[in-house]
Amino acid sequence: MSKVTDIVSELATPIVDELGLELVEIEYKKEGSNWFLRVFIDNETGNIDIDDCALVSEKLSQILDEVDPIPTAYFLEVSSPGAERPLRKDKDFEKAVGRHVHITTKEPIEGASLFEGELISFEDGKLTVKEPKKTYVIPQEQIDTARMAIVF
Repeated sequence: MSKVTDIVSELATPIVDELGLELVEIEYKKEGSNWFLRVFIDNETGNIDIDDCALVSEKLSQILDEVDPIPTAYFLEVSSPGAERPLRKDKDFEKAVGRHVHITTKEPIEGASLFEGELISFEDGKLTVKEPKKTYVIPQEQIDTARMAIVF
């Protein structure tokens, strides 16, 4: 269903740009008998509120009705990516420096494939993650999943 997400991304990007927001991710998936189109937005401060979501939802819904790129019925949800937002783009990693992250890799690095700690730096496609007992350098191309992590 990546074609749907690509089309929605093209339609949503000008809307979020105009509002000074960031398009973080678009998800289109079936859950039970229903289809969901989820659009995740953020801003520089990370403080997305219900008004931001409602405004993007209203504007995006209008253009989706006009263009009609999705042949089946679906539910549109616009929300913040949350405290454990995914990290995918270079700018996501740059903004996460100094914060706690959770990373899994495609192949083990120094015997480990799960890393959780402070992202010390992101330079030249390499992440430096400091865990309590060790610091790892993880090539970006080896990352399977990466997200912010909450420390309790």
